[in-house]
Amino acid sequence: MSIELPAGVLAVVFDVGETLVDESRAWSAQAEAAGVTPFTLMGVLGALIARGEDHRRVWALLGVERPAGRALIEEADLYPDALPCLRAATERGLVVGIAGNQPAEVEAQLRAAGFSPHFLASSAAWGVEKPSSEFFARVVAEAGLEPGSILYVGDRLDNDVLPARAAGMRTAFIRRGPWGHLHAERPEAHLADLRVDTLADLTDALVAGRPG
Repeated sequence: MSIELPAGVLAVVFDVGETLVDESRAWSAQAEAAGVTPFTLMGVLGALIARGEDHRRVWALLGVERPAGRALIEEADLYPDALPCLRAATERGLVVGIAGNQPAEVEAQLRAAGFSPHFLASSAAWGVEKPSSEFFARVVAEAGLEPGSILYVGDRLDNDVLPARAAGMRTAFIRRGPWGHLHAERPEAHLADLRVDTLADLTDALVAGRPG
């Protein structure tokens, strides 16, 4: 698939879960800690996503306590196209950021896994979370650019594409992970400036537009 970046983009900011990081191992570990099978947890989780409900209700529906803590993000959890895409954005001379709904300790984990963006932030550290307008205002402030020159990349319409678009940003919707595949069927997916199946598609666009 051949795509082009929207004109005037000076920064690319990435969501974390299911955009850069494959969360399969983390969810499987949570299932084991809660005493349910991964298949059951994933099935109920998918049903909540399909109905547009808060996925955090999954524990109540299963009748178990939400496990304390979560698995550390390791290099093996990264999607193989994640680091090359960030490198391509950096080499193109763009401001590169990572910002998602994550606990504060994820910032150090992502750096240890090999990411070195211009800024890396979690909702926990900022004290605001997606899809709030305050979260995306903070993204704009960290990038130090006008909203229209920032491309926000994520796998969800409700948490990523639509609120980033409302904040004046350009958006890229990636169709992977449970949200990505289910949200891709919704008409609002066409509101994204770019629609990709992998970050390799975005990497190709970044390399094609590189000066010299």
